[in-house]
Amino acid sequence: MPHYDIVIIGTGSGNSILDQRFADRKVAIVEKGVFGGTCLNVGCIPTKMFVHPADLAATPASAARLGVDETLDGVRWRDIRDRIFGRIDAIAAGGREYRIEHDDNANVTVYEGQGRFTGHKELTVELAGGTETITADRFVLAAGGRAVAPDVPGLAETDFHTSDTIMRIDELPRRLVILGSGFIAAEFAHVFSAFGVDVTMIARSGAMLRAEDEDVSRRYTALASQRIDLRLNRTTTLARNTGTGVELDLEGPGGAETVEGDLLLVATGRRSNADLLDVEATGVAVTRSGHVEVDEYQRTAVDGIYALGDISSPAELKHVANHEARVVQHNLLHDLGVEDSPVTVDHRFVPHAVFGSPQIASVGLTERDAAAQGVAYVTATQDYGGIAYGWAMEDESHFAKLLADPSTGRLIGAHIIGPQAPTLIQPLIQAMSFEIDARSMARGQYWIHPAMPELIENALLNLPLD
Repeated sequence: MPHYDIVIIGTGSGNSILDQRFADRKVAIVEKGVFGGTCLNVGCIPTKMFVHPADLAATPASAARLGVDETLDGVRWRDIRDRIFGRIDAIAAGGREYRIEHDDNANVTVYEGQGRFTGHKELTVELAGGTETITADRFVLAAGGRAVAPDVPGLAETDFHTSDTIMRIDELPRRLVILGSGFIAAEFAHVFSAFGVDVTMIARSGAMLRAEDEDVSRRYTALASQRIDLRLNRTTTLARNTGTGVELDLEGPGGAETVEGDLLLVATGRRSNADLLDVEATGVAVTRSGHVEVDEYQRTAVDGIYALGDISSPAELKHVANHEARVVQHNLLHDLGVEDSPVTVDHRFVPHAVFGSPQIASVGLTERDAAAQGVAYVTATQDYGGIAYGWAMEDESHFAKLLADPSTGRLIGAHIIGPQAPTLIQPLIQAMSFEIDARSMARGQYWIHPAMPELIENALLNLPLD
């Protein structure tokens, strides 16, 4: 039974831990699928590589009112798809080759297969030629998560897609049904509708993107309903193949109805892969949501076992996983006597973005959060159309919304819906992280005129602080 100093399970952010400081340690990497993790292969990167051409394809629809007549001549789906995965698959293959064949990794053994704990710090890996059990002093659980489907009668028997598979289809469907209304559903609805597909979205609730600030969610829902067939407050009661596609039976405010599409995308969420690893067999605790339980050092309940990324973080964001990987790397080196003291994670202000149409970015508390927590706050909203650049764009739909402590002026939340939202929010994340109050931020620097960041300047000045 091979024994290692460190075993890393998963090759997403966990793969970034190893550097030359670990060269004198016996290390194993376990990967059940493709090197690179969710972000590279089925998540952030390929989806945004589809979003960019979708943005280009959607431009003619809004250009005419500004005096520019454009037409969309066509979308070469296979060319788009093959360009994207021709680049991504090469990176994934290169990452695998580097770990297996490069001289820098002479101390690293790669196991390609599903691992499952079968005892205390004992992992059995299902390999192509059988199984092998390995042990280690230290483990890093970085095995990510996976798409899940709701318990709808007949759904398992349909040929549905998830975000893991929909990007590799051979042809664009004429009609696409999306089950779900969160950020994954929103982004794919944008991509496929921009490419000319008739999209029907099924939402259990009365709005899309319910986790966002209510004003943002409400505005996004209204704008999306102009582009897609949005069915709100619907319960899916039955799914079935039709021979040419799929049908869903729904119950809603108007009674029973049926929707049909050539393809079905199930985008109702993801879950941690902790259960696939059977982490409880080695004494690791899991939360009610199924995530591995960790402390501020990313340590589990078992000494020497760390976890990071989607397997332990409900945020399920690549920038969170990367931050946690740096913390785990440092703390492993501390355990090995290389670093002086352990460090903790900083999850105070975790931002996120939705690359739909329009874009959304958010950090900190929503009004709903602040009210529930009893936090005192004031809020201000700035429309895009109220700044020079937004006025030039004749933007009538988008805005930035800020929440701040009325006495200190420190920001506690920021929410933007509109063009460049994920870029515009960055100075607000910086202000929150370094405790820069709104007045100092607004008046302590120049803001280029006429440029989009004036949206942030004006929103800051609008806050009714004490």
